[in-house]
Amino acid sequence: MKLCAMKTMLWDLRWLLVCLIGAASAGSSTGWSQDAPVSPPPVAPAVALSDELRAVLEAPEFKQAHWGLLAVDLATGEVLYELNADKLFAPASTTKLYSVATALAELGEDYRFETPVVRRGELSADGELAGDLILVASGDFSLGGRTDAEGRIAFTDADHTYANSSQKTELTRPDPLAGLEELARQVASTGIKRVRGDVLIDARLFEPTQSTGSGPSRVTPIVVNDNVIDITVSPSTAGSPAYVEWRPVCAAIEVDAQVTTAPAGKPTEIRVTSAGPDKIVVRGRIAAGRDPLVRVHEVSDPESFARSLFIAALEQAGVRVDASRLSSNDASKLPTAAEVKELPQVALLTSPPFAESARLILKVSHNLHASMLPLLVATRHGQRTLADGLRRQHDFLAGAGVSVETISFGGGAGGSPADLTTPRATVELLRYMATRPDFESYERGLPVLGIDGTLASAVDDNSPARGKVQAKTGTYYWQNLMNGQYVLTSKALAGYLSAKSGRKLAFAAVVNGVHLKDTEERNRIGKVLGRICEILYEAQ
Repeated sequence: MKLCAMKTMLWDLRWLLVCLIGAASAGSSTGWSQDAPVSPPPVAPAVALSDELRAVLEAPEFKQAHWGLLAVDLATGEVLYELNADKLFAPASTTKLYSVATALAELGEDYRFETPVVRRGELSADGELAGDLILVASGDFSLGGRTDAEGRIAFTDADHTYANSSQKTELTRPDPLAGLEELARQVASTGIKRVRGDVLIDARLFEPTQSTGSGPSRVTPIVVNDNVIDITVSPSTAGSPAYVEWRPVCAAIEVDAQVTTAPAGKPTEIRVTSAGPDKIVVRGRIAAGRDPLVRVHEVSDPESFARSLFIAALEQAGVRVDASRLSSNDASKLPTAAEVKELPQVALLTSPPFAESARLILKVSHNLHASMLPLLVATRHGQRTLADGLRRQHDFLAGAGVSVETISFGGGAGGSPADLTTPRATVELLRYMATRPDFESYERGLPVLGIDGTLASAVDDNSPARGKVQAKTGTYYWQNLMNGQYVLTSKALAGYLSAKSGRKLAFAAVVNGVHLKDTEERNRIGKVLGRICEILYEAQ
C-alpha cells in the first residue's frame, strides 16, 4: 500500500510539473516533441454519482437510453464522477476532438494553406497566354471566403452548411469569392490579358471521399463557399412574391424561384429541390414579418463550380478567357503533378493559420472540414487516402496515452457507423492536450457554454456555469419511420470546466438512444447536458 501511495504521489508531482512547463511554453516555438509525449497519470477508481446527477440521468425520458460520464480533476486525475466510463458510445461530433487534435499535431497551429495558380504555355509581349491557367487546390477549407478584415475566419453560431435543418442560420459577412478574386487580381498583375487555352482546377491532392456527417457530402481539396449555394428567402407584404437571393452567383448554376409571402403568423414552408445537375428549384411560402430564411443546395461538381467562378473572377479583373464558363473541368487536360510543380507561378493565396480553421471546425461542428482532416494529415506523409490518415491518427493518439485499443473511428467528423469511443478515452485525450504547447489553440476553438457556437443556447443567461465550460458538442439522430418520430443516436459533450471551487475539470458526458417527437427536441437534450455542467460547476 505504501508503494502504491508513493507511486500515486510521484505521478501527481510529475503531472503538476507537466502543467507548469506546458503553461510556460504556451505560445513559444519550443515545447515537447510529439514523438516523446508525457502521458497523464492513470485515473483513480470509480466514484459514485451524486443524488442530483442521478436524478438527471435517470429521468423517465431516458428509460431506454444509455449514459456515459467521466469527470476528473485536470491536474491530478482524481475521479469526481463516473458512470459507464469504459463502455463504447456513439460519440457524434465529439469525434472532432480527436481529428482536430491530430491535425494540430501533424500540421501545426501556424500552418497556412497555399493555393497557387500556374500557367502552361508561352506568354506573348502583348499579354496573350497560348495555353492554360491551372489553379492547384491545396485543401484550404474556405479559400479566402470566410476571412474577415482582421485576418480571422468568420463564423456564426448556426453554420450555413446546416441551414436546411435550422430556422436560425445567418450567413457570414465576408465575400465567399474573395479568395478567387484575389487570385484573379494577381494573375492580371503579371501582365496576362487573355487566356487562349483553358482554365483548369487541379484537385488531385487526395482521393475524394464522402463526408461522415450532415452538410455537404463530397470531400475534395477544392472548396468554395463549402461547395454550396446559399439561398436567402425574405418576406415582402402578404400576398406578394417573396424576395429570393442566392450566393455565389455562378453562370453554371440555374435557379428557378417562386415563393409567396403568407400572412404574418402562418407557417413558413420552403422547399429546395433539384431539377437536374445544378438546376435549383425553390418553392413555398414565408410568413410576413419573420426573419429571412436560409437554405442551401450542394453543387454537383465542386471542381467545375470553382472553375466557372474563377473564370468570372478573371474576366472581372480584366483577363479575357476564351474557354466557356459553362464547360466542365476537364482533368484529363492536366499535366502530371510533377510537371505542375515546375510550371511558372502567377498567383498565390495564403490562408490564415490553421488554428483559425480548427476554431471554425470546433465552434460550429463543421462536418465537411472535419472530414478533410485525416486526408490532410495523410498528405503530410505523401499519402492520399482516408485510411492512411486514420492510421496516422491512431499513431498520434497512442503516443498521447489514449487507449486506442478500446475505440474505433471511420472518419473525422463523427457520422460514421464505425465511430465508437469511451468517456475514458476522451478524457485521456483532453488531459494530454492540456500538456501541449498548442493547447491554447485547442481550447480556444471549443464552444463556450451559453456564449457561442453550438453551445450558445445550451443554458440560460443567468446560469452559474455560463462561460465556465469550453467543450465540444455532438448530435446524431435518425428518422424513426416506423413511429413517425426520431431517435437520438447520440448527444454528447466533452471538454473543460472551471468549477466554482477553482478546480479545472476534464469531462465527457454522452447519452445514446433517446426517443424524440421531432428534431427540435434534440436541443432540449442539449440543455440536459448543460444542466450536468451546472451540477459539476457547483459541486466541485
